[in-house]
Order: sequence, then C-alpha cells, then structure tokens
Amino acid sequence: MYLQNLQQDEIFVPSEMKSLKTLTQMESRRGLENAIISNGKIVNVVSNSYGHIPNQLFFKKTEEMLMDAQLNFHKRTINKNDRSFITDFIIDDKSQFTVKNDKDVILPMLRFKNSYDGSEKTSGHFGFYREVCSNGLHVSQAEIEFSIKHSKNNTHLIMPRLNNLFDKFLDNEFYTITKKFDKMKEFKIIDTQEFVKAILDRTKLFRYECSDKNSDPSKKSREVIEILNYEALLLNEEPNLWLGYNAFNSVLHNVLKKSFGQQERLDKKLFDEVYAMA
Repeated sequence: MYLQNLQQDEIFVPSEMKSLKTLTQMESRRGLENAIISNGKIVNVVSNSYGHIPNQLFFKKTEEMLMDAQLNFHKRTINKNDRSFITDFIIDDKSQFTVKNDKDVILPMLRFKNSYDGSEKTSGHFGFYREVCSNGLHVSQAEIEFSIKHSKNNTHLIMPRLNNLFDKFLDNEFYTITKKFDKMKEFKIIDTQEFVKAILDRTKLFRYECSDKNSDPSKKSREVIEILNYEALLLNEEPNLWLGYNAFNSVLHNVLKKSFGQQERLDKKLFDEVYAMA
C-alpha cells in the first residue's frame, strides 16, 4: 500500500548559475561572483571556480546506475523549498525482511542527496525503508563514494558500480542491523510515557514537558506516544523498543523542521539510545 503512495515532489526544477554583476549591475567581492538560481529564487552565492551540478544530471545518473544493476525499485522524491533534494530508491525484491511480524516489512533503500544552497553534500548512502510507517531509516553506515568535480569547466560525476556495492551491503550491513531490530522487538515497554521521557532526556531531541509549570507531555511527546500505541495495535503486539524507536523516527521526519543531514544524524543518535536499552 505505502509503496504505491510514495511522496513524489518535483525535483527537476529549473536551475542555473548566473553572474551577480549581470543580475545586480554591481561589482561583487572575490569568491562571491555568481548566484545559484533555483525555480526563480537565489538560493546560494558561489565563486567563479564553482561548478553547478543540476538535479537532472545527478539523479538521472543515479537511476541509470540502478537500472544497470538490474535492481527493481520504487522511487520517492522530496524537494525542500527548491534548495535541497533527495531521491530514495526502495529496492523491492527478495531482499525484504520482516521484524518478527509478517506485517512489519523492511526493505533496503538507497538515498541520494543534492542541494543548491550548499546545505547538503552531493552524496549517496544505504538505508532502510519500513512499510508500516513509510519512513526511511538511516541507521546504515554504508556510504556510496562518488568522484565529483565542481569546477566550472569540468562539472561531471564519476559513479561507482552499484551492483557490487549493493551485494556487499546485503551480505554485511543489512543482515547485521536487522538482527538489532529483532533484539529491540524482544524488549517490551511497560510505561510508554516514561520511555519517551527517558529517550528525550538522553537525546534532547525536543522537550518532554509542556513547560516549566506544566509537566504534562508536550504536543510532540504525545504524538510519539500515540504513534507507538497505534502501531502496537496495528501489528497486534505489545509496545516494544523497536516500535518506540520508529515512533520517534516518524516525528523526526514528519514533524520536526530538520535538514536531511540533521535527520540522518539524529536518527542514528535515537537508534543508539533506544538500542542501548535492550
């Protein structure tokens, strides 16, 4: 169901690099000679030596890599304010994994990022996609290395051979990390509010209480608790650390205003703190 309703933002927005002097009729300081324009807005100022890598070049080349590797995939695209972009390729094949529940399906995922404002490195890494919550989990450490030249007269990408990297990921990290998912599932949560408070005390992701004078759970805290209880009901099981981690993950991706890179770092921190409870 979720794979048929993936987010499909327009990521191939018009973009170009233009001289600031041409745009403003004014001289600019050295190192800030050009503007990156995305969908009619100036989103970055760069030097003469910088080479702009448009999404059309990067994301279409990454898709060719997957097709060359003969991987079946579903695609999700996200555009944040015409400044930073991702394409998630969710691999839909025999590699899927269930976390001790046939309804809780985990699939390998490849995420590729690009940005026009300099907020994200042009990069790719492995991760996981969980169908129940339709989120991307970024606890994987496996990065995909590119040779990227951002020089003005030589902007091109040298891409790796993806099929070898993917097989290596499946053999090593995919099955190693999913064992941790299983272990988290074995540990039941007796008091969901206390669990949420404990994780927030450790991660400082957001405040547990409404305020200094009101110790009731804040709106975000209540949302984590509600997702945790809902998924336990949906999957017909007791609340556990795996569901607790995913409830936080859902709020991190869908509620908190964070960049893609911040989401990935916070996701890793959340996972480590929850797993430490197992």
